[in-house]
Amino acid sequence: MSLFPRFLLALLKPIILGVVVAALLLFLFPEFRQGEGLKLNWLNQERNVPQRLSYYDALAISAPAVVNIYSVSLENSNRLFRSRPIERTNLGSGVIMREDGYLLTCYHVIRNADSIYVSIQDGRFLPAQLVGFDEITDLAVLRIFEQNLPVIPQVEEPNLRVGDVVMAIGNPLDLGQTVTSGIVSRLGRNGLANYFDRIQTDAVLNPGNSGGALIDSNGFLVGITNANFKTLDSRRRVQDVNGVNFALPYPLAKRVMDEIIDNGRVRRGQLGFSGNGYDNRGILVESVVPNGPAAEAGLRVNDLLLSVNGEDTIDLSKTLDLIAGTRPGAQLELVVSRNDELITMTVTVGELNPDMVFNS
Repeated sequence: MSLFPRFLLALLKPIILGVVVAALLLFLFPEFRQGEGLKLNWLNQERNVPQRLSYYDALAISAPAVVNIYSVSLENSNRLFRSRPIERTNLGSGVIMREDGYLLTCYHVIRNADSIYVSIQDGRFLPAQLVGFDEITDLAVLRIFEQNLPVIPQVEEPNLRVGDVVMAIGNPLDLGQTVTSGIVSRLGRNGLANYFDRIQTDAVLNPGNSGGALIDSNGFLVGITNANFKTLDSRRRVQDVNGVNFALPYPLAKRVMDEIIDNGRVRRGQLGFSGNGYDNRGILVESVVPNGPAAEAGLRVNDLLLSVNGEDTIDLSKTLDLIAGTRPGAQLELVVSRNDELITMTVTVGELNPDMVFNS
């Protein structure tokens, strides 16, 4: 081979090799096609730590509105040489519901209190005024007169479900604001009350949590914490049951608060009978209060209540809510089945008081 072809071949080899390498680089690194250049960050990239699951943001918007409540009562001593009354302080929590200073707590927290004080998380310590209370739901409305108050986030219908993550915020044992978490264990009446539902949760509640907030994972108020389940041991001593705690649903608590603010108290309707669901048809009447509204209307034991004001009674809870939500003095039309005969009667709704033991 002559000198010139050898020289030409030697010149073409690196050119061909360069084209092949360039084609491979364009194929392997598409950013070269846009002229971005090769990014070699992977050479000095730090270990990528996954972001932790946290409810910090939810608590940041809700926890400031949960307050510590101290109710002070003066009790006279029966000791012979002690003339001064004993001062006792009851501990609880509360939730600021409105910018004008209205807040919710549990009635048992401030029952028989001579003075009530509220400690806000920003350090303010303020006297509180009792607006009113409702013994049936164990709720009380307080008011503090202060500006720039934090208000807990609220949504009209929380649509809570069993299994939803919830957090309880309060001041257990006066340790300072504390958060516990769990899930919604059950929704319903839980056998504890015939007039309202409760939220059952395994979020831990201790003395001082009563009246605090139960919030969802977004920070919205879903309930007011008020009780943990108790039982008696073999020696008849009261013991707490771990993992079984209760809260009043937000829609109920809000309704009670609004009525107390507007009217000074909560008025509920009642008819004066008790019963249970029967064969998915209605409510089988088991007892009737003598001289009560239902008795005066003609309702008898063993009647099968089929409808109230045109609403069927298949859902016992729904029927009880309908009656309780009816203004005392109003009239309801009942349709009952008695000995396979349909009977329509009109009943004037009475007013429920906390001592009532009947379903409706």
